[in-house]
Amino acid sequence: MKSLRPLVLALSFAVLAVAALTVPAQAQDREVPYWAVLRFDEVNMRVGPSEAYRIAWVYRRQGLPVRVLRLREGWRLVQDHEGEQGWIASSQLRLARGVLVTGEGHADIRAEASPQSSLRWRAEPGVVGALLGCEQGYCEVDIAGRTGWIAENRLWGAGEP
Repeated sequence: MKSLRPLVLALSFAVLAVAALTVPAQAQDREVPYWAVLRFDEVNMRVGPSEAYRIAWVYRRQGLPVRVLRLREGWRLVQDHEGEQGWIASSQLRLARGVLVTGEGHADIRAEASPQSSLRWRAEPGVVGALLGCEQGYCEVDIAGRTGWIAENRLWGAGEP
């Protein structure tokens, strides 16, 4: 019986190691479409799903939200707020909800989810932030550590992907 103990321990360790390696891989196999954000200040978008393809666009905006449309072996076909599509390595993306202020003129950031709520500040189109949640046509955002509510129709990255 003592001679089986090392074998049982070795098999148990092997099973745990395989499980630990497959869980992160499965976590990336999400149902598409879904939202993600750029992980770094500089991220390359390519015309195909490998580094062999030419770079179509270089994003220089950490936290910029993108819509993930397809998955392929460590690469993601994404769409940006202007409708441009291309491939980004999954390691360059973070599963998080981010938003981009869109539209014309400054967007009001309010204290509560209401147009009558007090104005906290205004954000220019192009500002990115973290999406905290949405209700009643407004979304709570965190922009550079400041939180407030903005009309959902002024945001790209809110709502269903």
